[in-house]
Amino acid sequence: MQIIQSRRSFLTGLSAAGVAGTFGSPGSSAAAPALALETTRVRIADFPGSICTAPQYIAEELLRQEGFSEVLQVPTGDYVAAAQLIESDEIDFGLDFATTLALAVDKGSPTKALAGVHVGCYVLFAHEGIDSILDLKGRRVGIGPTVGSDPHIFISAMATYVGLDPRTEIEWVLGDVAPLKLFEEGKVDAIVCFPPEAQEVRRRKIGHVVVNSMADRPWSQYFCCMLVASTAFAQNYPVATKSVVRAILKAADICISDPQRVVRILMEKGYVSPEQSDDALSAINEIPYRAWRDYDPEDTVRFFALRLHEAGMVSSSPQKIIADGTDWTFINEVKRELKA
Repeated sequence: MQIIQSRRSFLTGLSAAGVAGTFGSPGSSAAAPALALETTRVRIADFPGSICTAPQYIAEELLRQEGFSEVLQVPTGDYVAAAQLIESDEIDFGLDFATTLALAVDKGSPTKALAGVHVGCYVLFAHEGIDSILDLKGRRVGIGPTVGSDPHIFISAMATYVGLDPRTEIEWVLGDVAPLKLFEEGKVDAIVCFPPEAQEVRRRKIGHVVVNSMADRPWSQYFCCMLVASTAFAQNYPVATKSVVRAILKAADICISDPQRVVRILMEKGYVSPEQSDDALSAINEIPYRAWRDYDPEDTVRFFALRLHEAGMVSSSPQKIIADGTDWTFINEVKRELKA
């Protein structure tokens, strides 16, 4: 996979100036790490179309303030998990779903979850006659090209929570045609959408919302996207790892304090088209980015690992997945530093 250094320049116009103004200039004592970085090179996954992971897209200048001179954004394809790229030594960090982490760690992936970044983002939509997750029994659900895709994993987790067996009681519809198109054409009964597609579907009133993970319990009580890292990077470069955690969480704070600026940056970088700008702004405003200060990320890993264990998708216990696939040292230190 090709690595592109500074694929899109962050320091453009007022957007970069605003970021620098928020957290100080690159040479300021407030921005600089207390200890020298063990490495000044960091590789971060660049997932297409994932607006909810905005903090990683606007963090480049913050990472440079932390002392990184090489911030490499690694383009990925659809349905590629950060853990896969970590296993092939293509990235050092990425934002990924807690469900995906549990699956990867269960298979022995050298990946660690370091922090929760935001709560919620995915929305379950359905056509008339489906008003709850239980109503998915016997229904057609579009999940993209493969079993094991993010929509399949999330819906499976939701199904097991209410007592459905996703292996036998839901009809999964696979294929290269986008699930949303199948949903619009009435060829599937339900789909899961992610920002900004979820905002578009809701605005266009295609079907109706069954579960909004940003507002509906229990899903709104747990992180969706988490910062994951290469186990080797975290162990060998602890100062650099902590600096990445700090930069990403500061970027999450920018999503709270100035969502319009975030959307402008995403448009400048090519992640959002002008036609998507209103839906992207709605998504950034709606996603609870403050949750990293208040929620316990270990609760999230435990919750989803248990759901996937019940679904027969992972064999390891939640305790083993937490022991093998998490390290909360860095987030706890950053919380103390930032008085979170």
